[in-house]
Amino acid sequence: MRIQRFVMLGVLMTLGLAVQAQDATPAAQRRQEIDKSAQATLDNLLQTNANAKALYDKAVGYAVFNATKAGFFVSGGGGTGVAVERATSKRTYMRMGLGGIGVGIGAQKYALVVLFETKEHLDKFLAGGWDSSATAEAAAAKEGAAARATFMNGAAFYQITEKGLMAHADITGTKFWQVDDLN
Repeated sequence: MRIQRFVMLGVLMTLGLAVQAQDATPAAQRRQEIDKSAQATLDNLLQTNANAKALYDKAVGYAVFNATKAGFFVSGGGGTGVAVERATSKRTYMRMGLGGIGVGIGAQKYALVVLFETKEHLDKFLAGGWDSSATAEAAAAKEGAAARATFMNGAAFYQITEKGLMAHADITGTKFWQVDDLN
């Protein structure tokens, strides 16, 4: 149990230092970096996954986050991203934090893309009242998993790692909030 606390403290300190380094970058430059990364991630997903493209065409908005998750039985992580309302192109810069208990050991960098079916779902997400307690299933034709072109509870999730699209995107215990100094 002592080792788990030590590892979790190390994970939290590392994430804290990463956030501090990001905060030292001027806001306009940070927004530009986030936008560029988000667009590249979204373009890649839409070009390589026809189901994601079909849902994107129906979606009223989307959010893209770059995140890091690490753990040793207790996991934690976080990231930064942007949510976009497609009709107005309004951008809202956000952070995500996650925590949980599981069997995993190690660290992983990934991108999370969330497509929103209705304006109400997007607005709830932007207000921070979004419920991420359910585990999201991502369509992953590349991995051979059953691909679906449907929204689940008003959203569709795609978790992309260096190895490609994951068949299962676990967002249990994830919280999203707006970043005041970037908006």
